[in-house]
Amino acid sequence: MVGTSRATRQYLYSKNKEVLLQRMRKIEGQARGVQHMIEDDRYCPEIIQQLTALSHAADEVALLLLEDHIQGCVAEAIRSEQGEPMIRELMGVIRRAARR
Repeated sequence: MVGTSRATRQYLYSKNKEVLLQRMRKIEGQARGVQHMIEDDRYCPEIIQQLTALSHAADEVALLLLEDHIQGCVAEAIRSEQGEPMIRELMGVIRRAARR
């Protein structure tokens, strides 16, 4: 990360911003598709299959962001000897994500 405050920092994921946004647009489309499937009274397993794909797509976005966070924010905090609080925060994020 570059900068001095959260409001003005540029995070490492910025280099992948367009890829992340494309993936999020795809997820948005998948969510709309599931909504239409429900409106059209589609077969339950078909809807579940689409929800599973949507969930995997969201997980992949989260993993890309997590990777960039570790390579950027966490690595910078360790280099500047501020690693402990950043690692605690990171572990909290990982624990919450793993509970799903």
